[in-house]
Amino acid sequence: MSSPPHEEQSEQTLMDHLIELRDRLLHMVLAILVVFLALFAFSDDIFTLAAAPLLKLMPAGTSMIATGVTSPFLVPFKLVMMLSVLLTIPYLLHQIWSFIAPGLYSHEKKLAAPLLISSVVLFYCGIAFAYFVIFPILFGFFIGIAPQGVAVMTDIGQYLDFIIAIFLAFGIAFEVPVATFLLVAAGITTPDKLAAKRPYIIIGAFVIGMVLTPPDVISQSLLAVPIWLLFELGLFMSRLFLKDKAKQDNVIMETDEFELIEEAPASHGAADGHTDTDNSKDEDMEKMFDEMEQEEEDNNRKS
Repeated sequence: MSSPPHEEQSEQTLMDHLIELRDRLLHMVLAILVVFLALFAFSDDIFTLAAAPLLKLMPAGTSMIATGVTSPFLVPFKLVMMLSVLLTIPYLLHQIWSFIAPGLYSHEKKLAAPLLISSVVLFYCGIAFAYFVIFPILFGFFIGIAPQGVAVMTDIGQYLDFIIAIFLAFGIAFEVPVATFLLVAAGITTPDKLAAKRPYIIIGAFVIGMVLTPPDVISQSLLAVPIWLLFELGLFMSRLFLKDKAKQDNVIMETDEFELIEEAPASHGAADGHTDTDNSKDEDMEKMFDEMEQEEEDNNRKS
């Protein structure tokens, strides 16, 4: 017995989605592979550039070392692979966006596209901030506190793991404006409530700075102050672009001809003074709904 046409159409639609998903995943993998092959010939130069903040501060006569047999090959290989993924993030997000965009409403598309772009830019800014600002301070501190007679000779594998962790930490930390905007857009909180918790946000920023940077005020402030400023930026953007959200949340029903909005309950004193007016409004509303129901019934009978 053959399946109903509707089920065949559903299976075909699902299969189309799976084929599109497969094609886009292949495009993403190919993009990473092309960038990797283009960069692998310069793997030594790329690692030298990544290690420059440490190499500039190491004492004379010292150098980085490789304690593993395969480290001289695998460490640059891993670095180039991570860099390939990092550089292709815009294209990867474009493929993901092209797959999910047809299932989104127009207002969701308008909101999602700027958030994706700003997320990528902020992530890159966090990595650049860590490389140019945090690394010189961090490595200078660690080399400076080395006991006398101890030669600082960092293993290249451990160094790569360390900088990748720092890059991810600062990249994610710089997503604070996007996280703040999404919290307000999702209705979890409001800009006023977040502003009221500003002292706790500042303390949390300094705690993060204390964990990720050397134990001195300058290094902690170099991370805590940007996080705080980014929080303020997210707060400002949420107030600027989501100022009509409260009105939209109160809309019960909206058509081309009218808009039904839920009004806030009046105070007890005001209600006593306007009882007759409120009753007349309720009666008019009931009549309007009765007329709409009667008109719909008449249309159904005619059809």
